[in-house]
Amino acid sequence: MPFNAAQYEETSKKLTSGIETLSTKLNEVGPKAESTANHWYVPDFVADAIIWTANKLIEAGSWVLNKIKELLQGVAAPVYMAIHVWDWQSDVRGKASGVAGSTTSDQLQSLKHWTGDAATAYTTAVKAQPIAAAKIGTSADKVATGLALCATAGLAFYIALGVVLYQLIASMIAAIVAIGSLVFSWAGAALVVAEATASTAAIITAATALLALLGAQAQQMSAIEGEARDESTYPQGHWPVAAP
Repeated sequence: MPFNAAQYEETSKKLTSGIETLSTKLNEVGPKAESTANHWYVPDFVADAIIWTANKLIEAGSWVLNKIKELLQGVAAPVYMAIHVWDWQSDVRGKASGVAGSTTSDQLQSLKHWTGDAATAYTTAVKAQPIAAAKIGTSADKVATGLALCATAGLAFYIALGVVLYQLIASMIAAIVAIGSLVFSWAGAALVVAEATASTAAIITAATALLALLGAQAQQMSAIEGEARDESTYPQGHWPVAAP
């Protein structure tokens, strides 16, 4: 899917709101468990299951909460990447393509009225200009494509985080209700905790997929840097000299 700025802004807002909600629910787990477990009519084995469940939920939920907060530190990156896609396509690739087109031999109108050794030398020297400009245009297009892919991947990643976050919030709400119930067991405790801790695996999976794509793009950027140092196009790392 292409990068959508409005969708990204909405996703960011939902993540911020979800973090606040999850934090509130986590703070409710402990007191609810203590209140239920301390009732005189609650058997010891049920009380133990309730306290164990509460501790595991707080542990898993806190990990997810802290991890999402950490991952949100880079939430602005996809937006800047999307903005720079336009810069590379319009300002760099567009202008380089213009230079490449205007310096080809058939566009050098002065040669129709200029002959001799100087004209020949000029024609020879200018041959490298459109090649170098076209190379810049090609490299700029690759950079823009890479940035677009990363921006889109970032959007997909944060959408996935939002899904994980709200699923965990729903699990927390259900767990708080279950903890407050008189019908509780070790089997029920295990199910509640398993559902909540599944969020950690989902985040790791999403992060791994994102890192794989970013790694591939980093390799592509390294290749583009190599193109910029190509001696055949840019002798000694510089734009071709216009005239001897």
